[in-house]
Amino acid sequence: VGLDTPAAALNILNAMQAEGYPVEGLPESGTALIHALLGSVTNDPDSLDQRPCHQSMAMDEYLAAFQALPEANRDAVMARWGAPDTDPMCRDGRMMIAGLRFGMTFVGIQPARGYNVDHSAVYHDPDLVPPHGYLAFYFWLRKRYGAHAVIHVGKHGNLEWLPGKGVGLSEHCWPDAILGPMPNIYPFIVNDPGEGAQAKRRTQAVIIDHLMPPLTRAETYGPLRDLELLADEYYEAQLLDPRRARELQKDILRLVRETHIDRELSMDGDANSDEDAAVWLPRLDTYLCDLKESQIRDGLHVFGESPTGRLRIDTLLAMVRVPRGDGRGGQASLLRALSQALALDFDPLDCDLGAPWTGDKPQVLHEVSAEPWRTTGDTRERLELLAAQMIQQIAAGVEVINRFENKGLSEVVESLHEVVIPRLDACGPAEMANLLGALSGRFVPAGPSGAPSRGRLDVLPTGRNFFSVDVRNLPTMTAWRIGFQSANLLLERHLQDHGDYLRQLGLSVWGTATMRTGGDDIAQAMALMGVRPVWATGSQRVDDFEILPLSLLDRPRVDVTLRVSGFFRDAFANLIRLFDAAVQAVAALDEPDDMNPLAARVRQEREQLLRDGLDAEQAAKQAGWRVFGAKPGAYGAGVQNAIDGRLWQSREDLAEVYLNWGGYAYGGSDEGTPARDGFAKRLSQVQAVLQNQDNREHDLLDSNDYYQFQGGMLAAVESLSGAKVASYHGDHSQPDLPKIRTLKEELNRVVRSRAANPKWIEGVKRHGYKGAFEMAATVDFLFAFDATTELIDDHQYALLADAYLLDASTRDFIQQHNPDALRDMTERMLEAQQRGLWQEPGEYREALENLLLDIEES
Repeated sequence: VGLDTPAAALNILNAMQAEGYPVEGLPESGTALIHALLGSVTNDPDSLDQRPCHQSMAMDEYLAAFQALPEANRDAVMARWGAPDTDPMCRDGRMMIAGLRFGMTFVGIQPARGYNVDHSAVYHDPDLVPPHGYLAFYFWLRKRYGAHAVIHVGKHGNLEWLPGKGVGLSEHCWPDAILGPMPNIYPFIVNDPGEGAQAKRRTQAVIIDHLMPPLTRAETYGPLRDLELLADEYYEAQLLDPRRARELQKDILRLVRETHIDRELSMDGDANSDEDAAVWLPRLDTYLCDLKESQIRDGLHVFGESPTGRLRIDTLLAMVRVPRGDGRGGQASLLRALSQALALDFDPLDCDLGAPWTGDKPQVLHEVSAEPWRTTGDTRERLELLAAQMIQQIAAGVEVINRFENKGLSEVVESLHEVVIPRLDACGPAEMANLLGALSGRFVPAGPSGAPSRGRLDVLPTGRNFFSVDVRNLPTMTAWRIGFQSANLLLERHLQDHGDYLRQLGLSVWGTATMRTGGDDIAQAMALMGVRPVWATGSQRVDDFEILPLSLLDRPRVDVTLRVSGFFRDAFANLIRLFDAAVQAVAALDEPDDMNPLAARVRQEREQLLRDGLDAEQAAKQAGWRVFGAKPGAYGAGVQNAIDGRLWQSREDLAEVYLNWGGYAYGGSDEGTPARDGFAKRLSQVQAVLQNQDNREHDLLDSNDYYQFQGGMLAAVESLSGAKVASYHGDHSQPDLPKIRTLKEELNRVVRSRAANPKWIEGVKRHGYKGAFEMAATVDFLFAFDATTELIDDHQYALLADAYLLDASTRDFIQQHNPDALRDMTERMLEAQQRGLWQEPGEYREALENLLLDIEES
């Protein structure tokens, strides 16, 4: 996520060539590199017979390498995939290898995990072994081509996720059996310590961490801009011409309905009266301001390059917008420092953006914008513009401190000049220098990992072999504070939405997020149960927990069920034990059932299991299961395989996949005990589903993991219970100010602020093939969220169809750089219609059908 992999690969090849490595005949661009690779054999089984192959492995040579595998591994491959000569990568008795050689340097396409995966395997096989073609690729690299080292470009490859032990791999574990002792150099985004640690643990990777994509404000566009202007005009007319204001109100309402923003604001009724407008107009104001101030990505990172020009300024602003470190002195938020220097008496990071602005309007803020200044959001925007202007001046060496006689602001400016800007500028050169150093066998410096936009400037400059956390310190005191605050916000939101306290929650917990945050999610789950970690004096290691009394909580405890990722299971056994011990302790409390639903549920189920014939020990253990995950040695939730392979008919099918892949219990003496029925029992009683996101360097439509875990859980809960339940999104991107939204609200924000935003689209267009791929991925993830959650509205499909496929300029760009993406997006949109997800496509059906015909005929 976030890396222009073709451009990165080409940059690396050019740097290797300059260092004297045997690299020749390079294409001119990353897109040209990809097109060259696509001109020969790829992982597409439908085109294997039609494309040339530039390298292959003789069958007898392959079989000799295959026979060197442990017998159990060979048997598993033969049982699942059959003989090697039936593999799609076998042609004329040789195993084809996807890739090209540039001089003596080979650039390959990592093989697919499988092919033509059958319905049963998707539903029931979380530890799918690799096929012969996969093995042949790495056997060829090691034994025929004789590679001295491999560079895996682009995170989330599939090698490190193959079946086997999480740590201390043996020859029976697939990553070790395939890669062997070959040096593995792995450029990896600095904000993903979990998946990077997985590559270290399971494929002996040397990480060369790289910068996240450039970041920017979403700003406003199209109908959102029109609504903002109408709203400004309306409020001005209210004071001068009430009759005109009434007509403007009608115009605003008409446009709100035409753009379907009324659905995003959950506006009920005709909303025509002045009383109605007094409610929805401020909400519209807040929504438009929130969208405009959202942080999105502006293009992709190119390995070995630091952002320049506007991208540099916007990224610097994103990094100093929030506090860093302890938030004191030069580590304070630049926006807060400006607000204080201008005596504005408000917190720009924690304010009602739609509220009328009644404070001072300093001349310096008038100078940065000629737009109307009416709301608190307008003041926040002016501070953003002033901050960007200051950063540009600082970066150019212009003295700005004397403009404001404020010590706090001067300290932040000094930090920008002395620390932040030099660190960002050093990233690109350090990335390439240390990758070349790794190729030369030199030591790669170590460094911390995390999200720079979340206040972690200590992770810069990039180019280092990142490390993660000391798991014994988790959850940290900071994570506890954030988790406790977020738990209370969740309870308040549920009470507001449903009129009662939340008592049963399903929470997805990932290892990567835990490493980035120090354990926000686990802290939040413990806080909901009414349990607090206890830290050892001096070391700050978590060595126990304490139960908070109901008198202090002043609300019911929450029965929390966790679905943990495979990496969390591998890396944080201590947190699983801690949480499970807390569950058992809370379950043993003598408290009223209504105030301790966990104890009540455990007691009821234990009694039922005893009646079903289990002994007392097993009944107690199974009734207390609250941590579930994938089968030991397996990873993921399985839902992506079903959706990508179109191996599902109903949402219940996806729920079944989720249950089967996640139905293994952990905690206490359980280390992956098959517990599919227990998992289903837990989820059938859940009242709300939650997942947290800890940074804004990506969003829900950037990754398959969000729809697989939260979407899969929601599908399972509603399939099992037969009822709609609440789904929430925890925004922890600003650690001192977590927010809770519904999942639907967050999806609305992502579609409007990023996915359909011309600013984002123009940003990815700078990246040719990979930019078009990013658009196609967004469509795929939107579709998958709808398949799992049923939360995507028809107009949101239409927004992306208009932006990507029916806009002539963008469509031509995609057709030129990545025609497969154009076909894939069109087919996915039509599939949404065929499955009844896009329920009333109207004229879009014919337009997309005609587009698909044009694509197939071209």
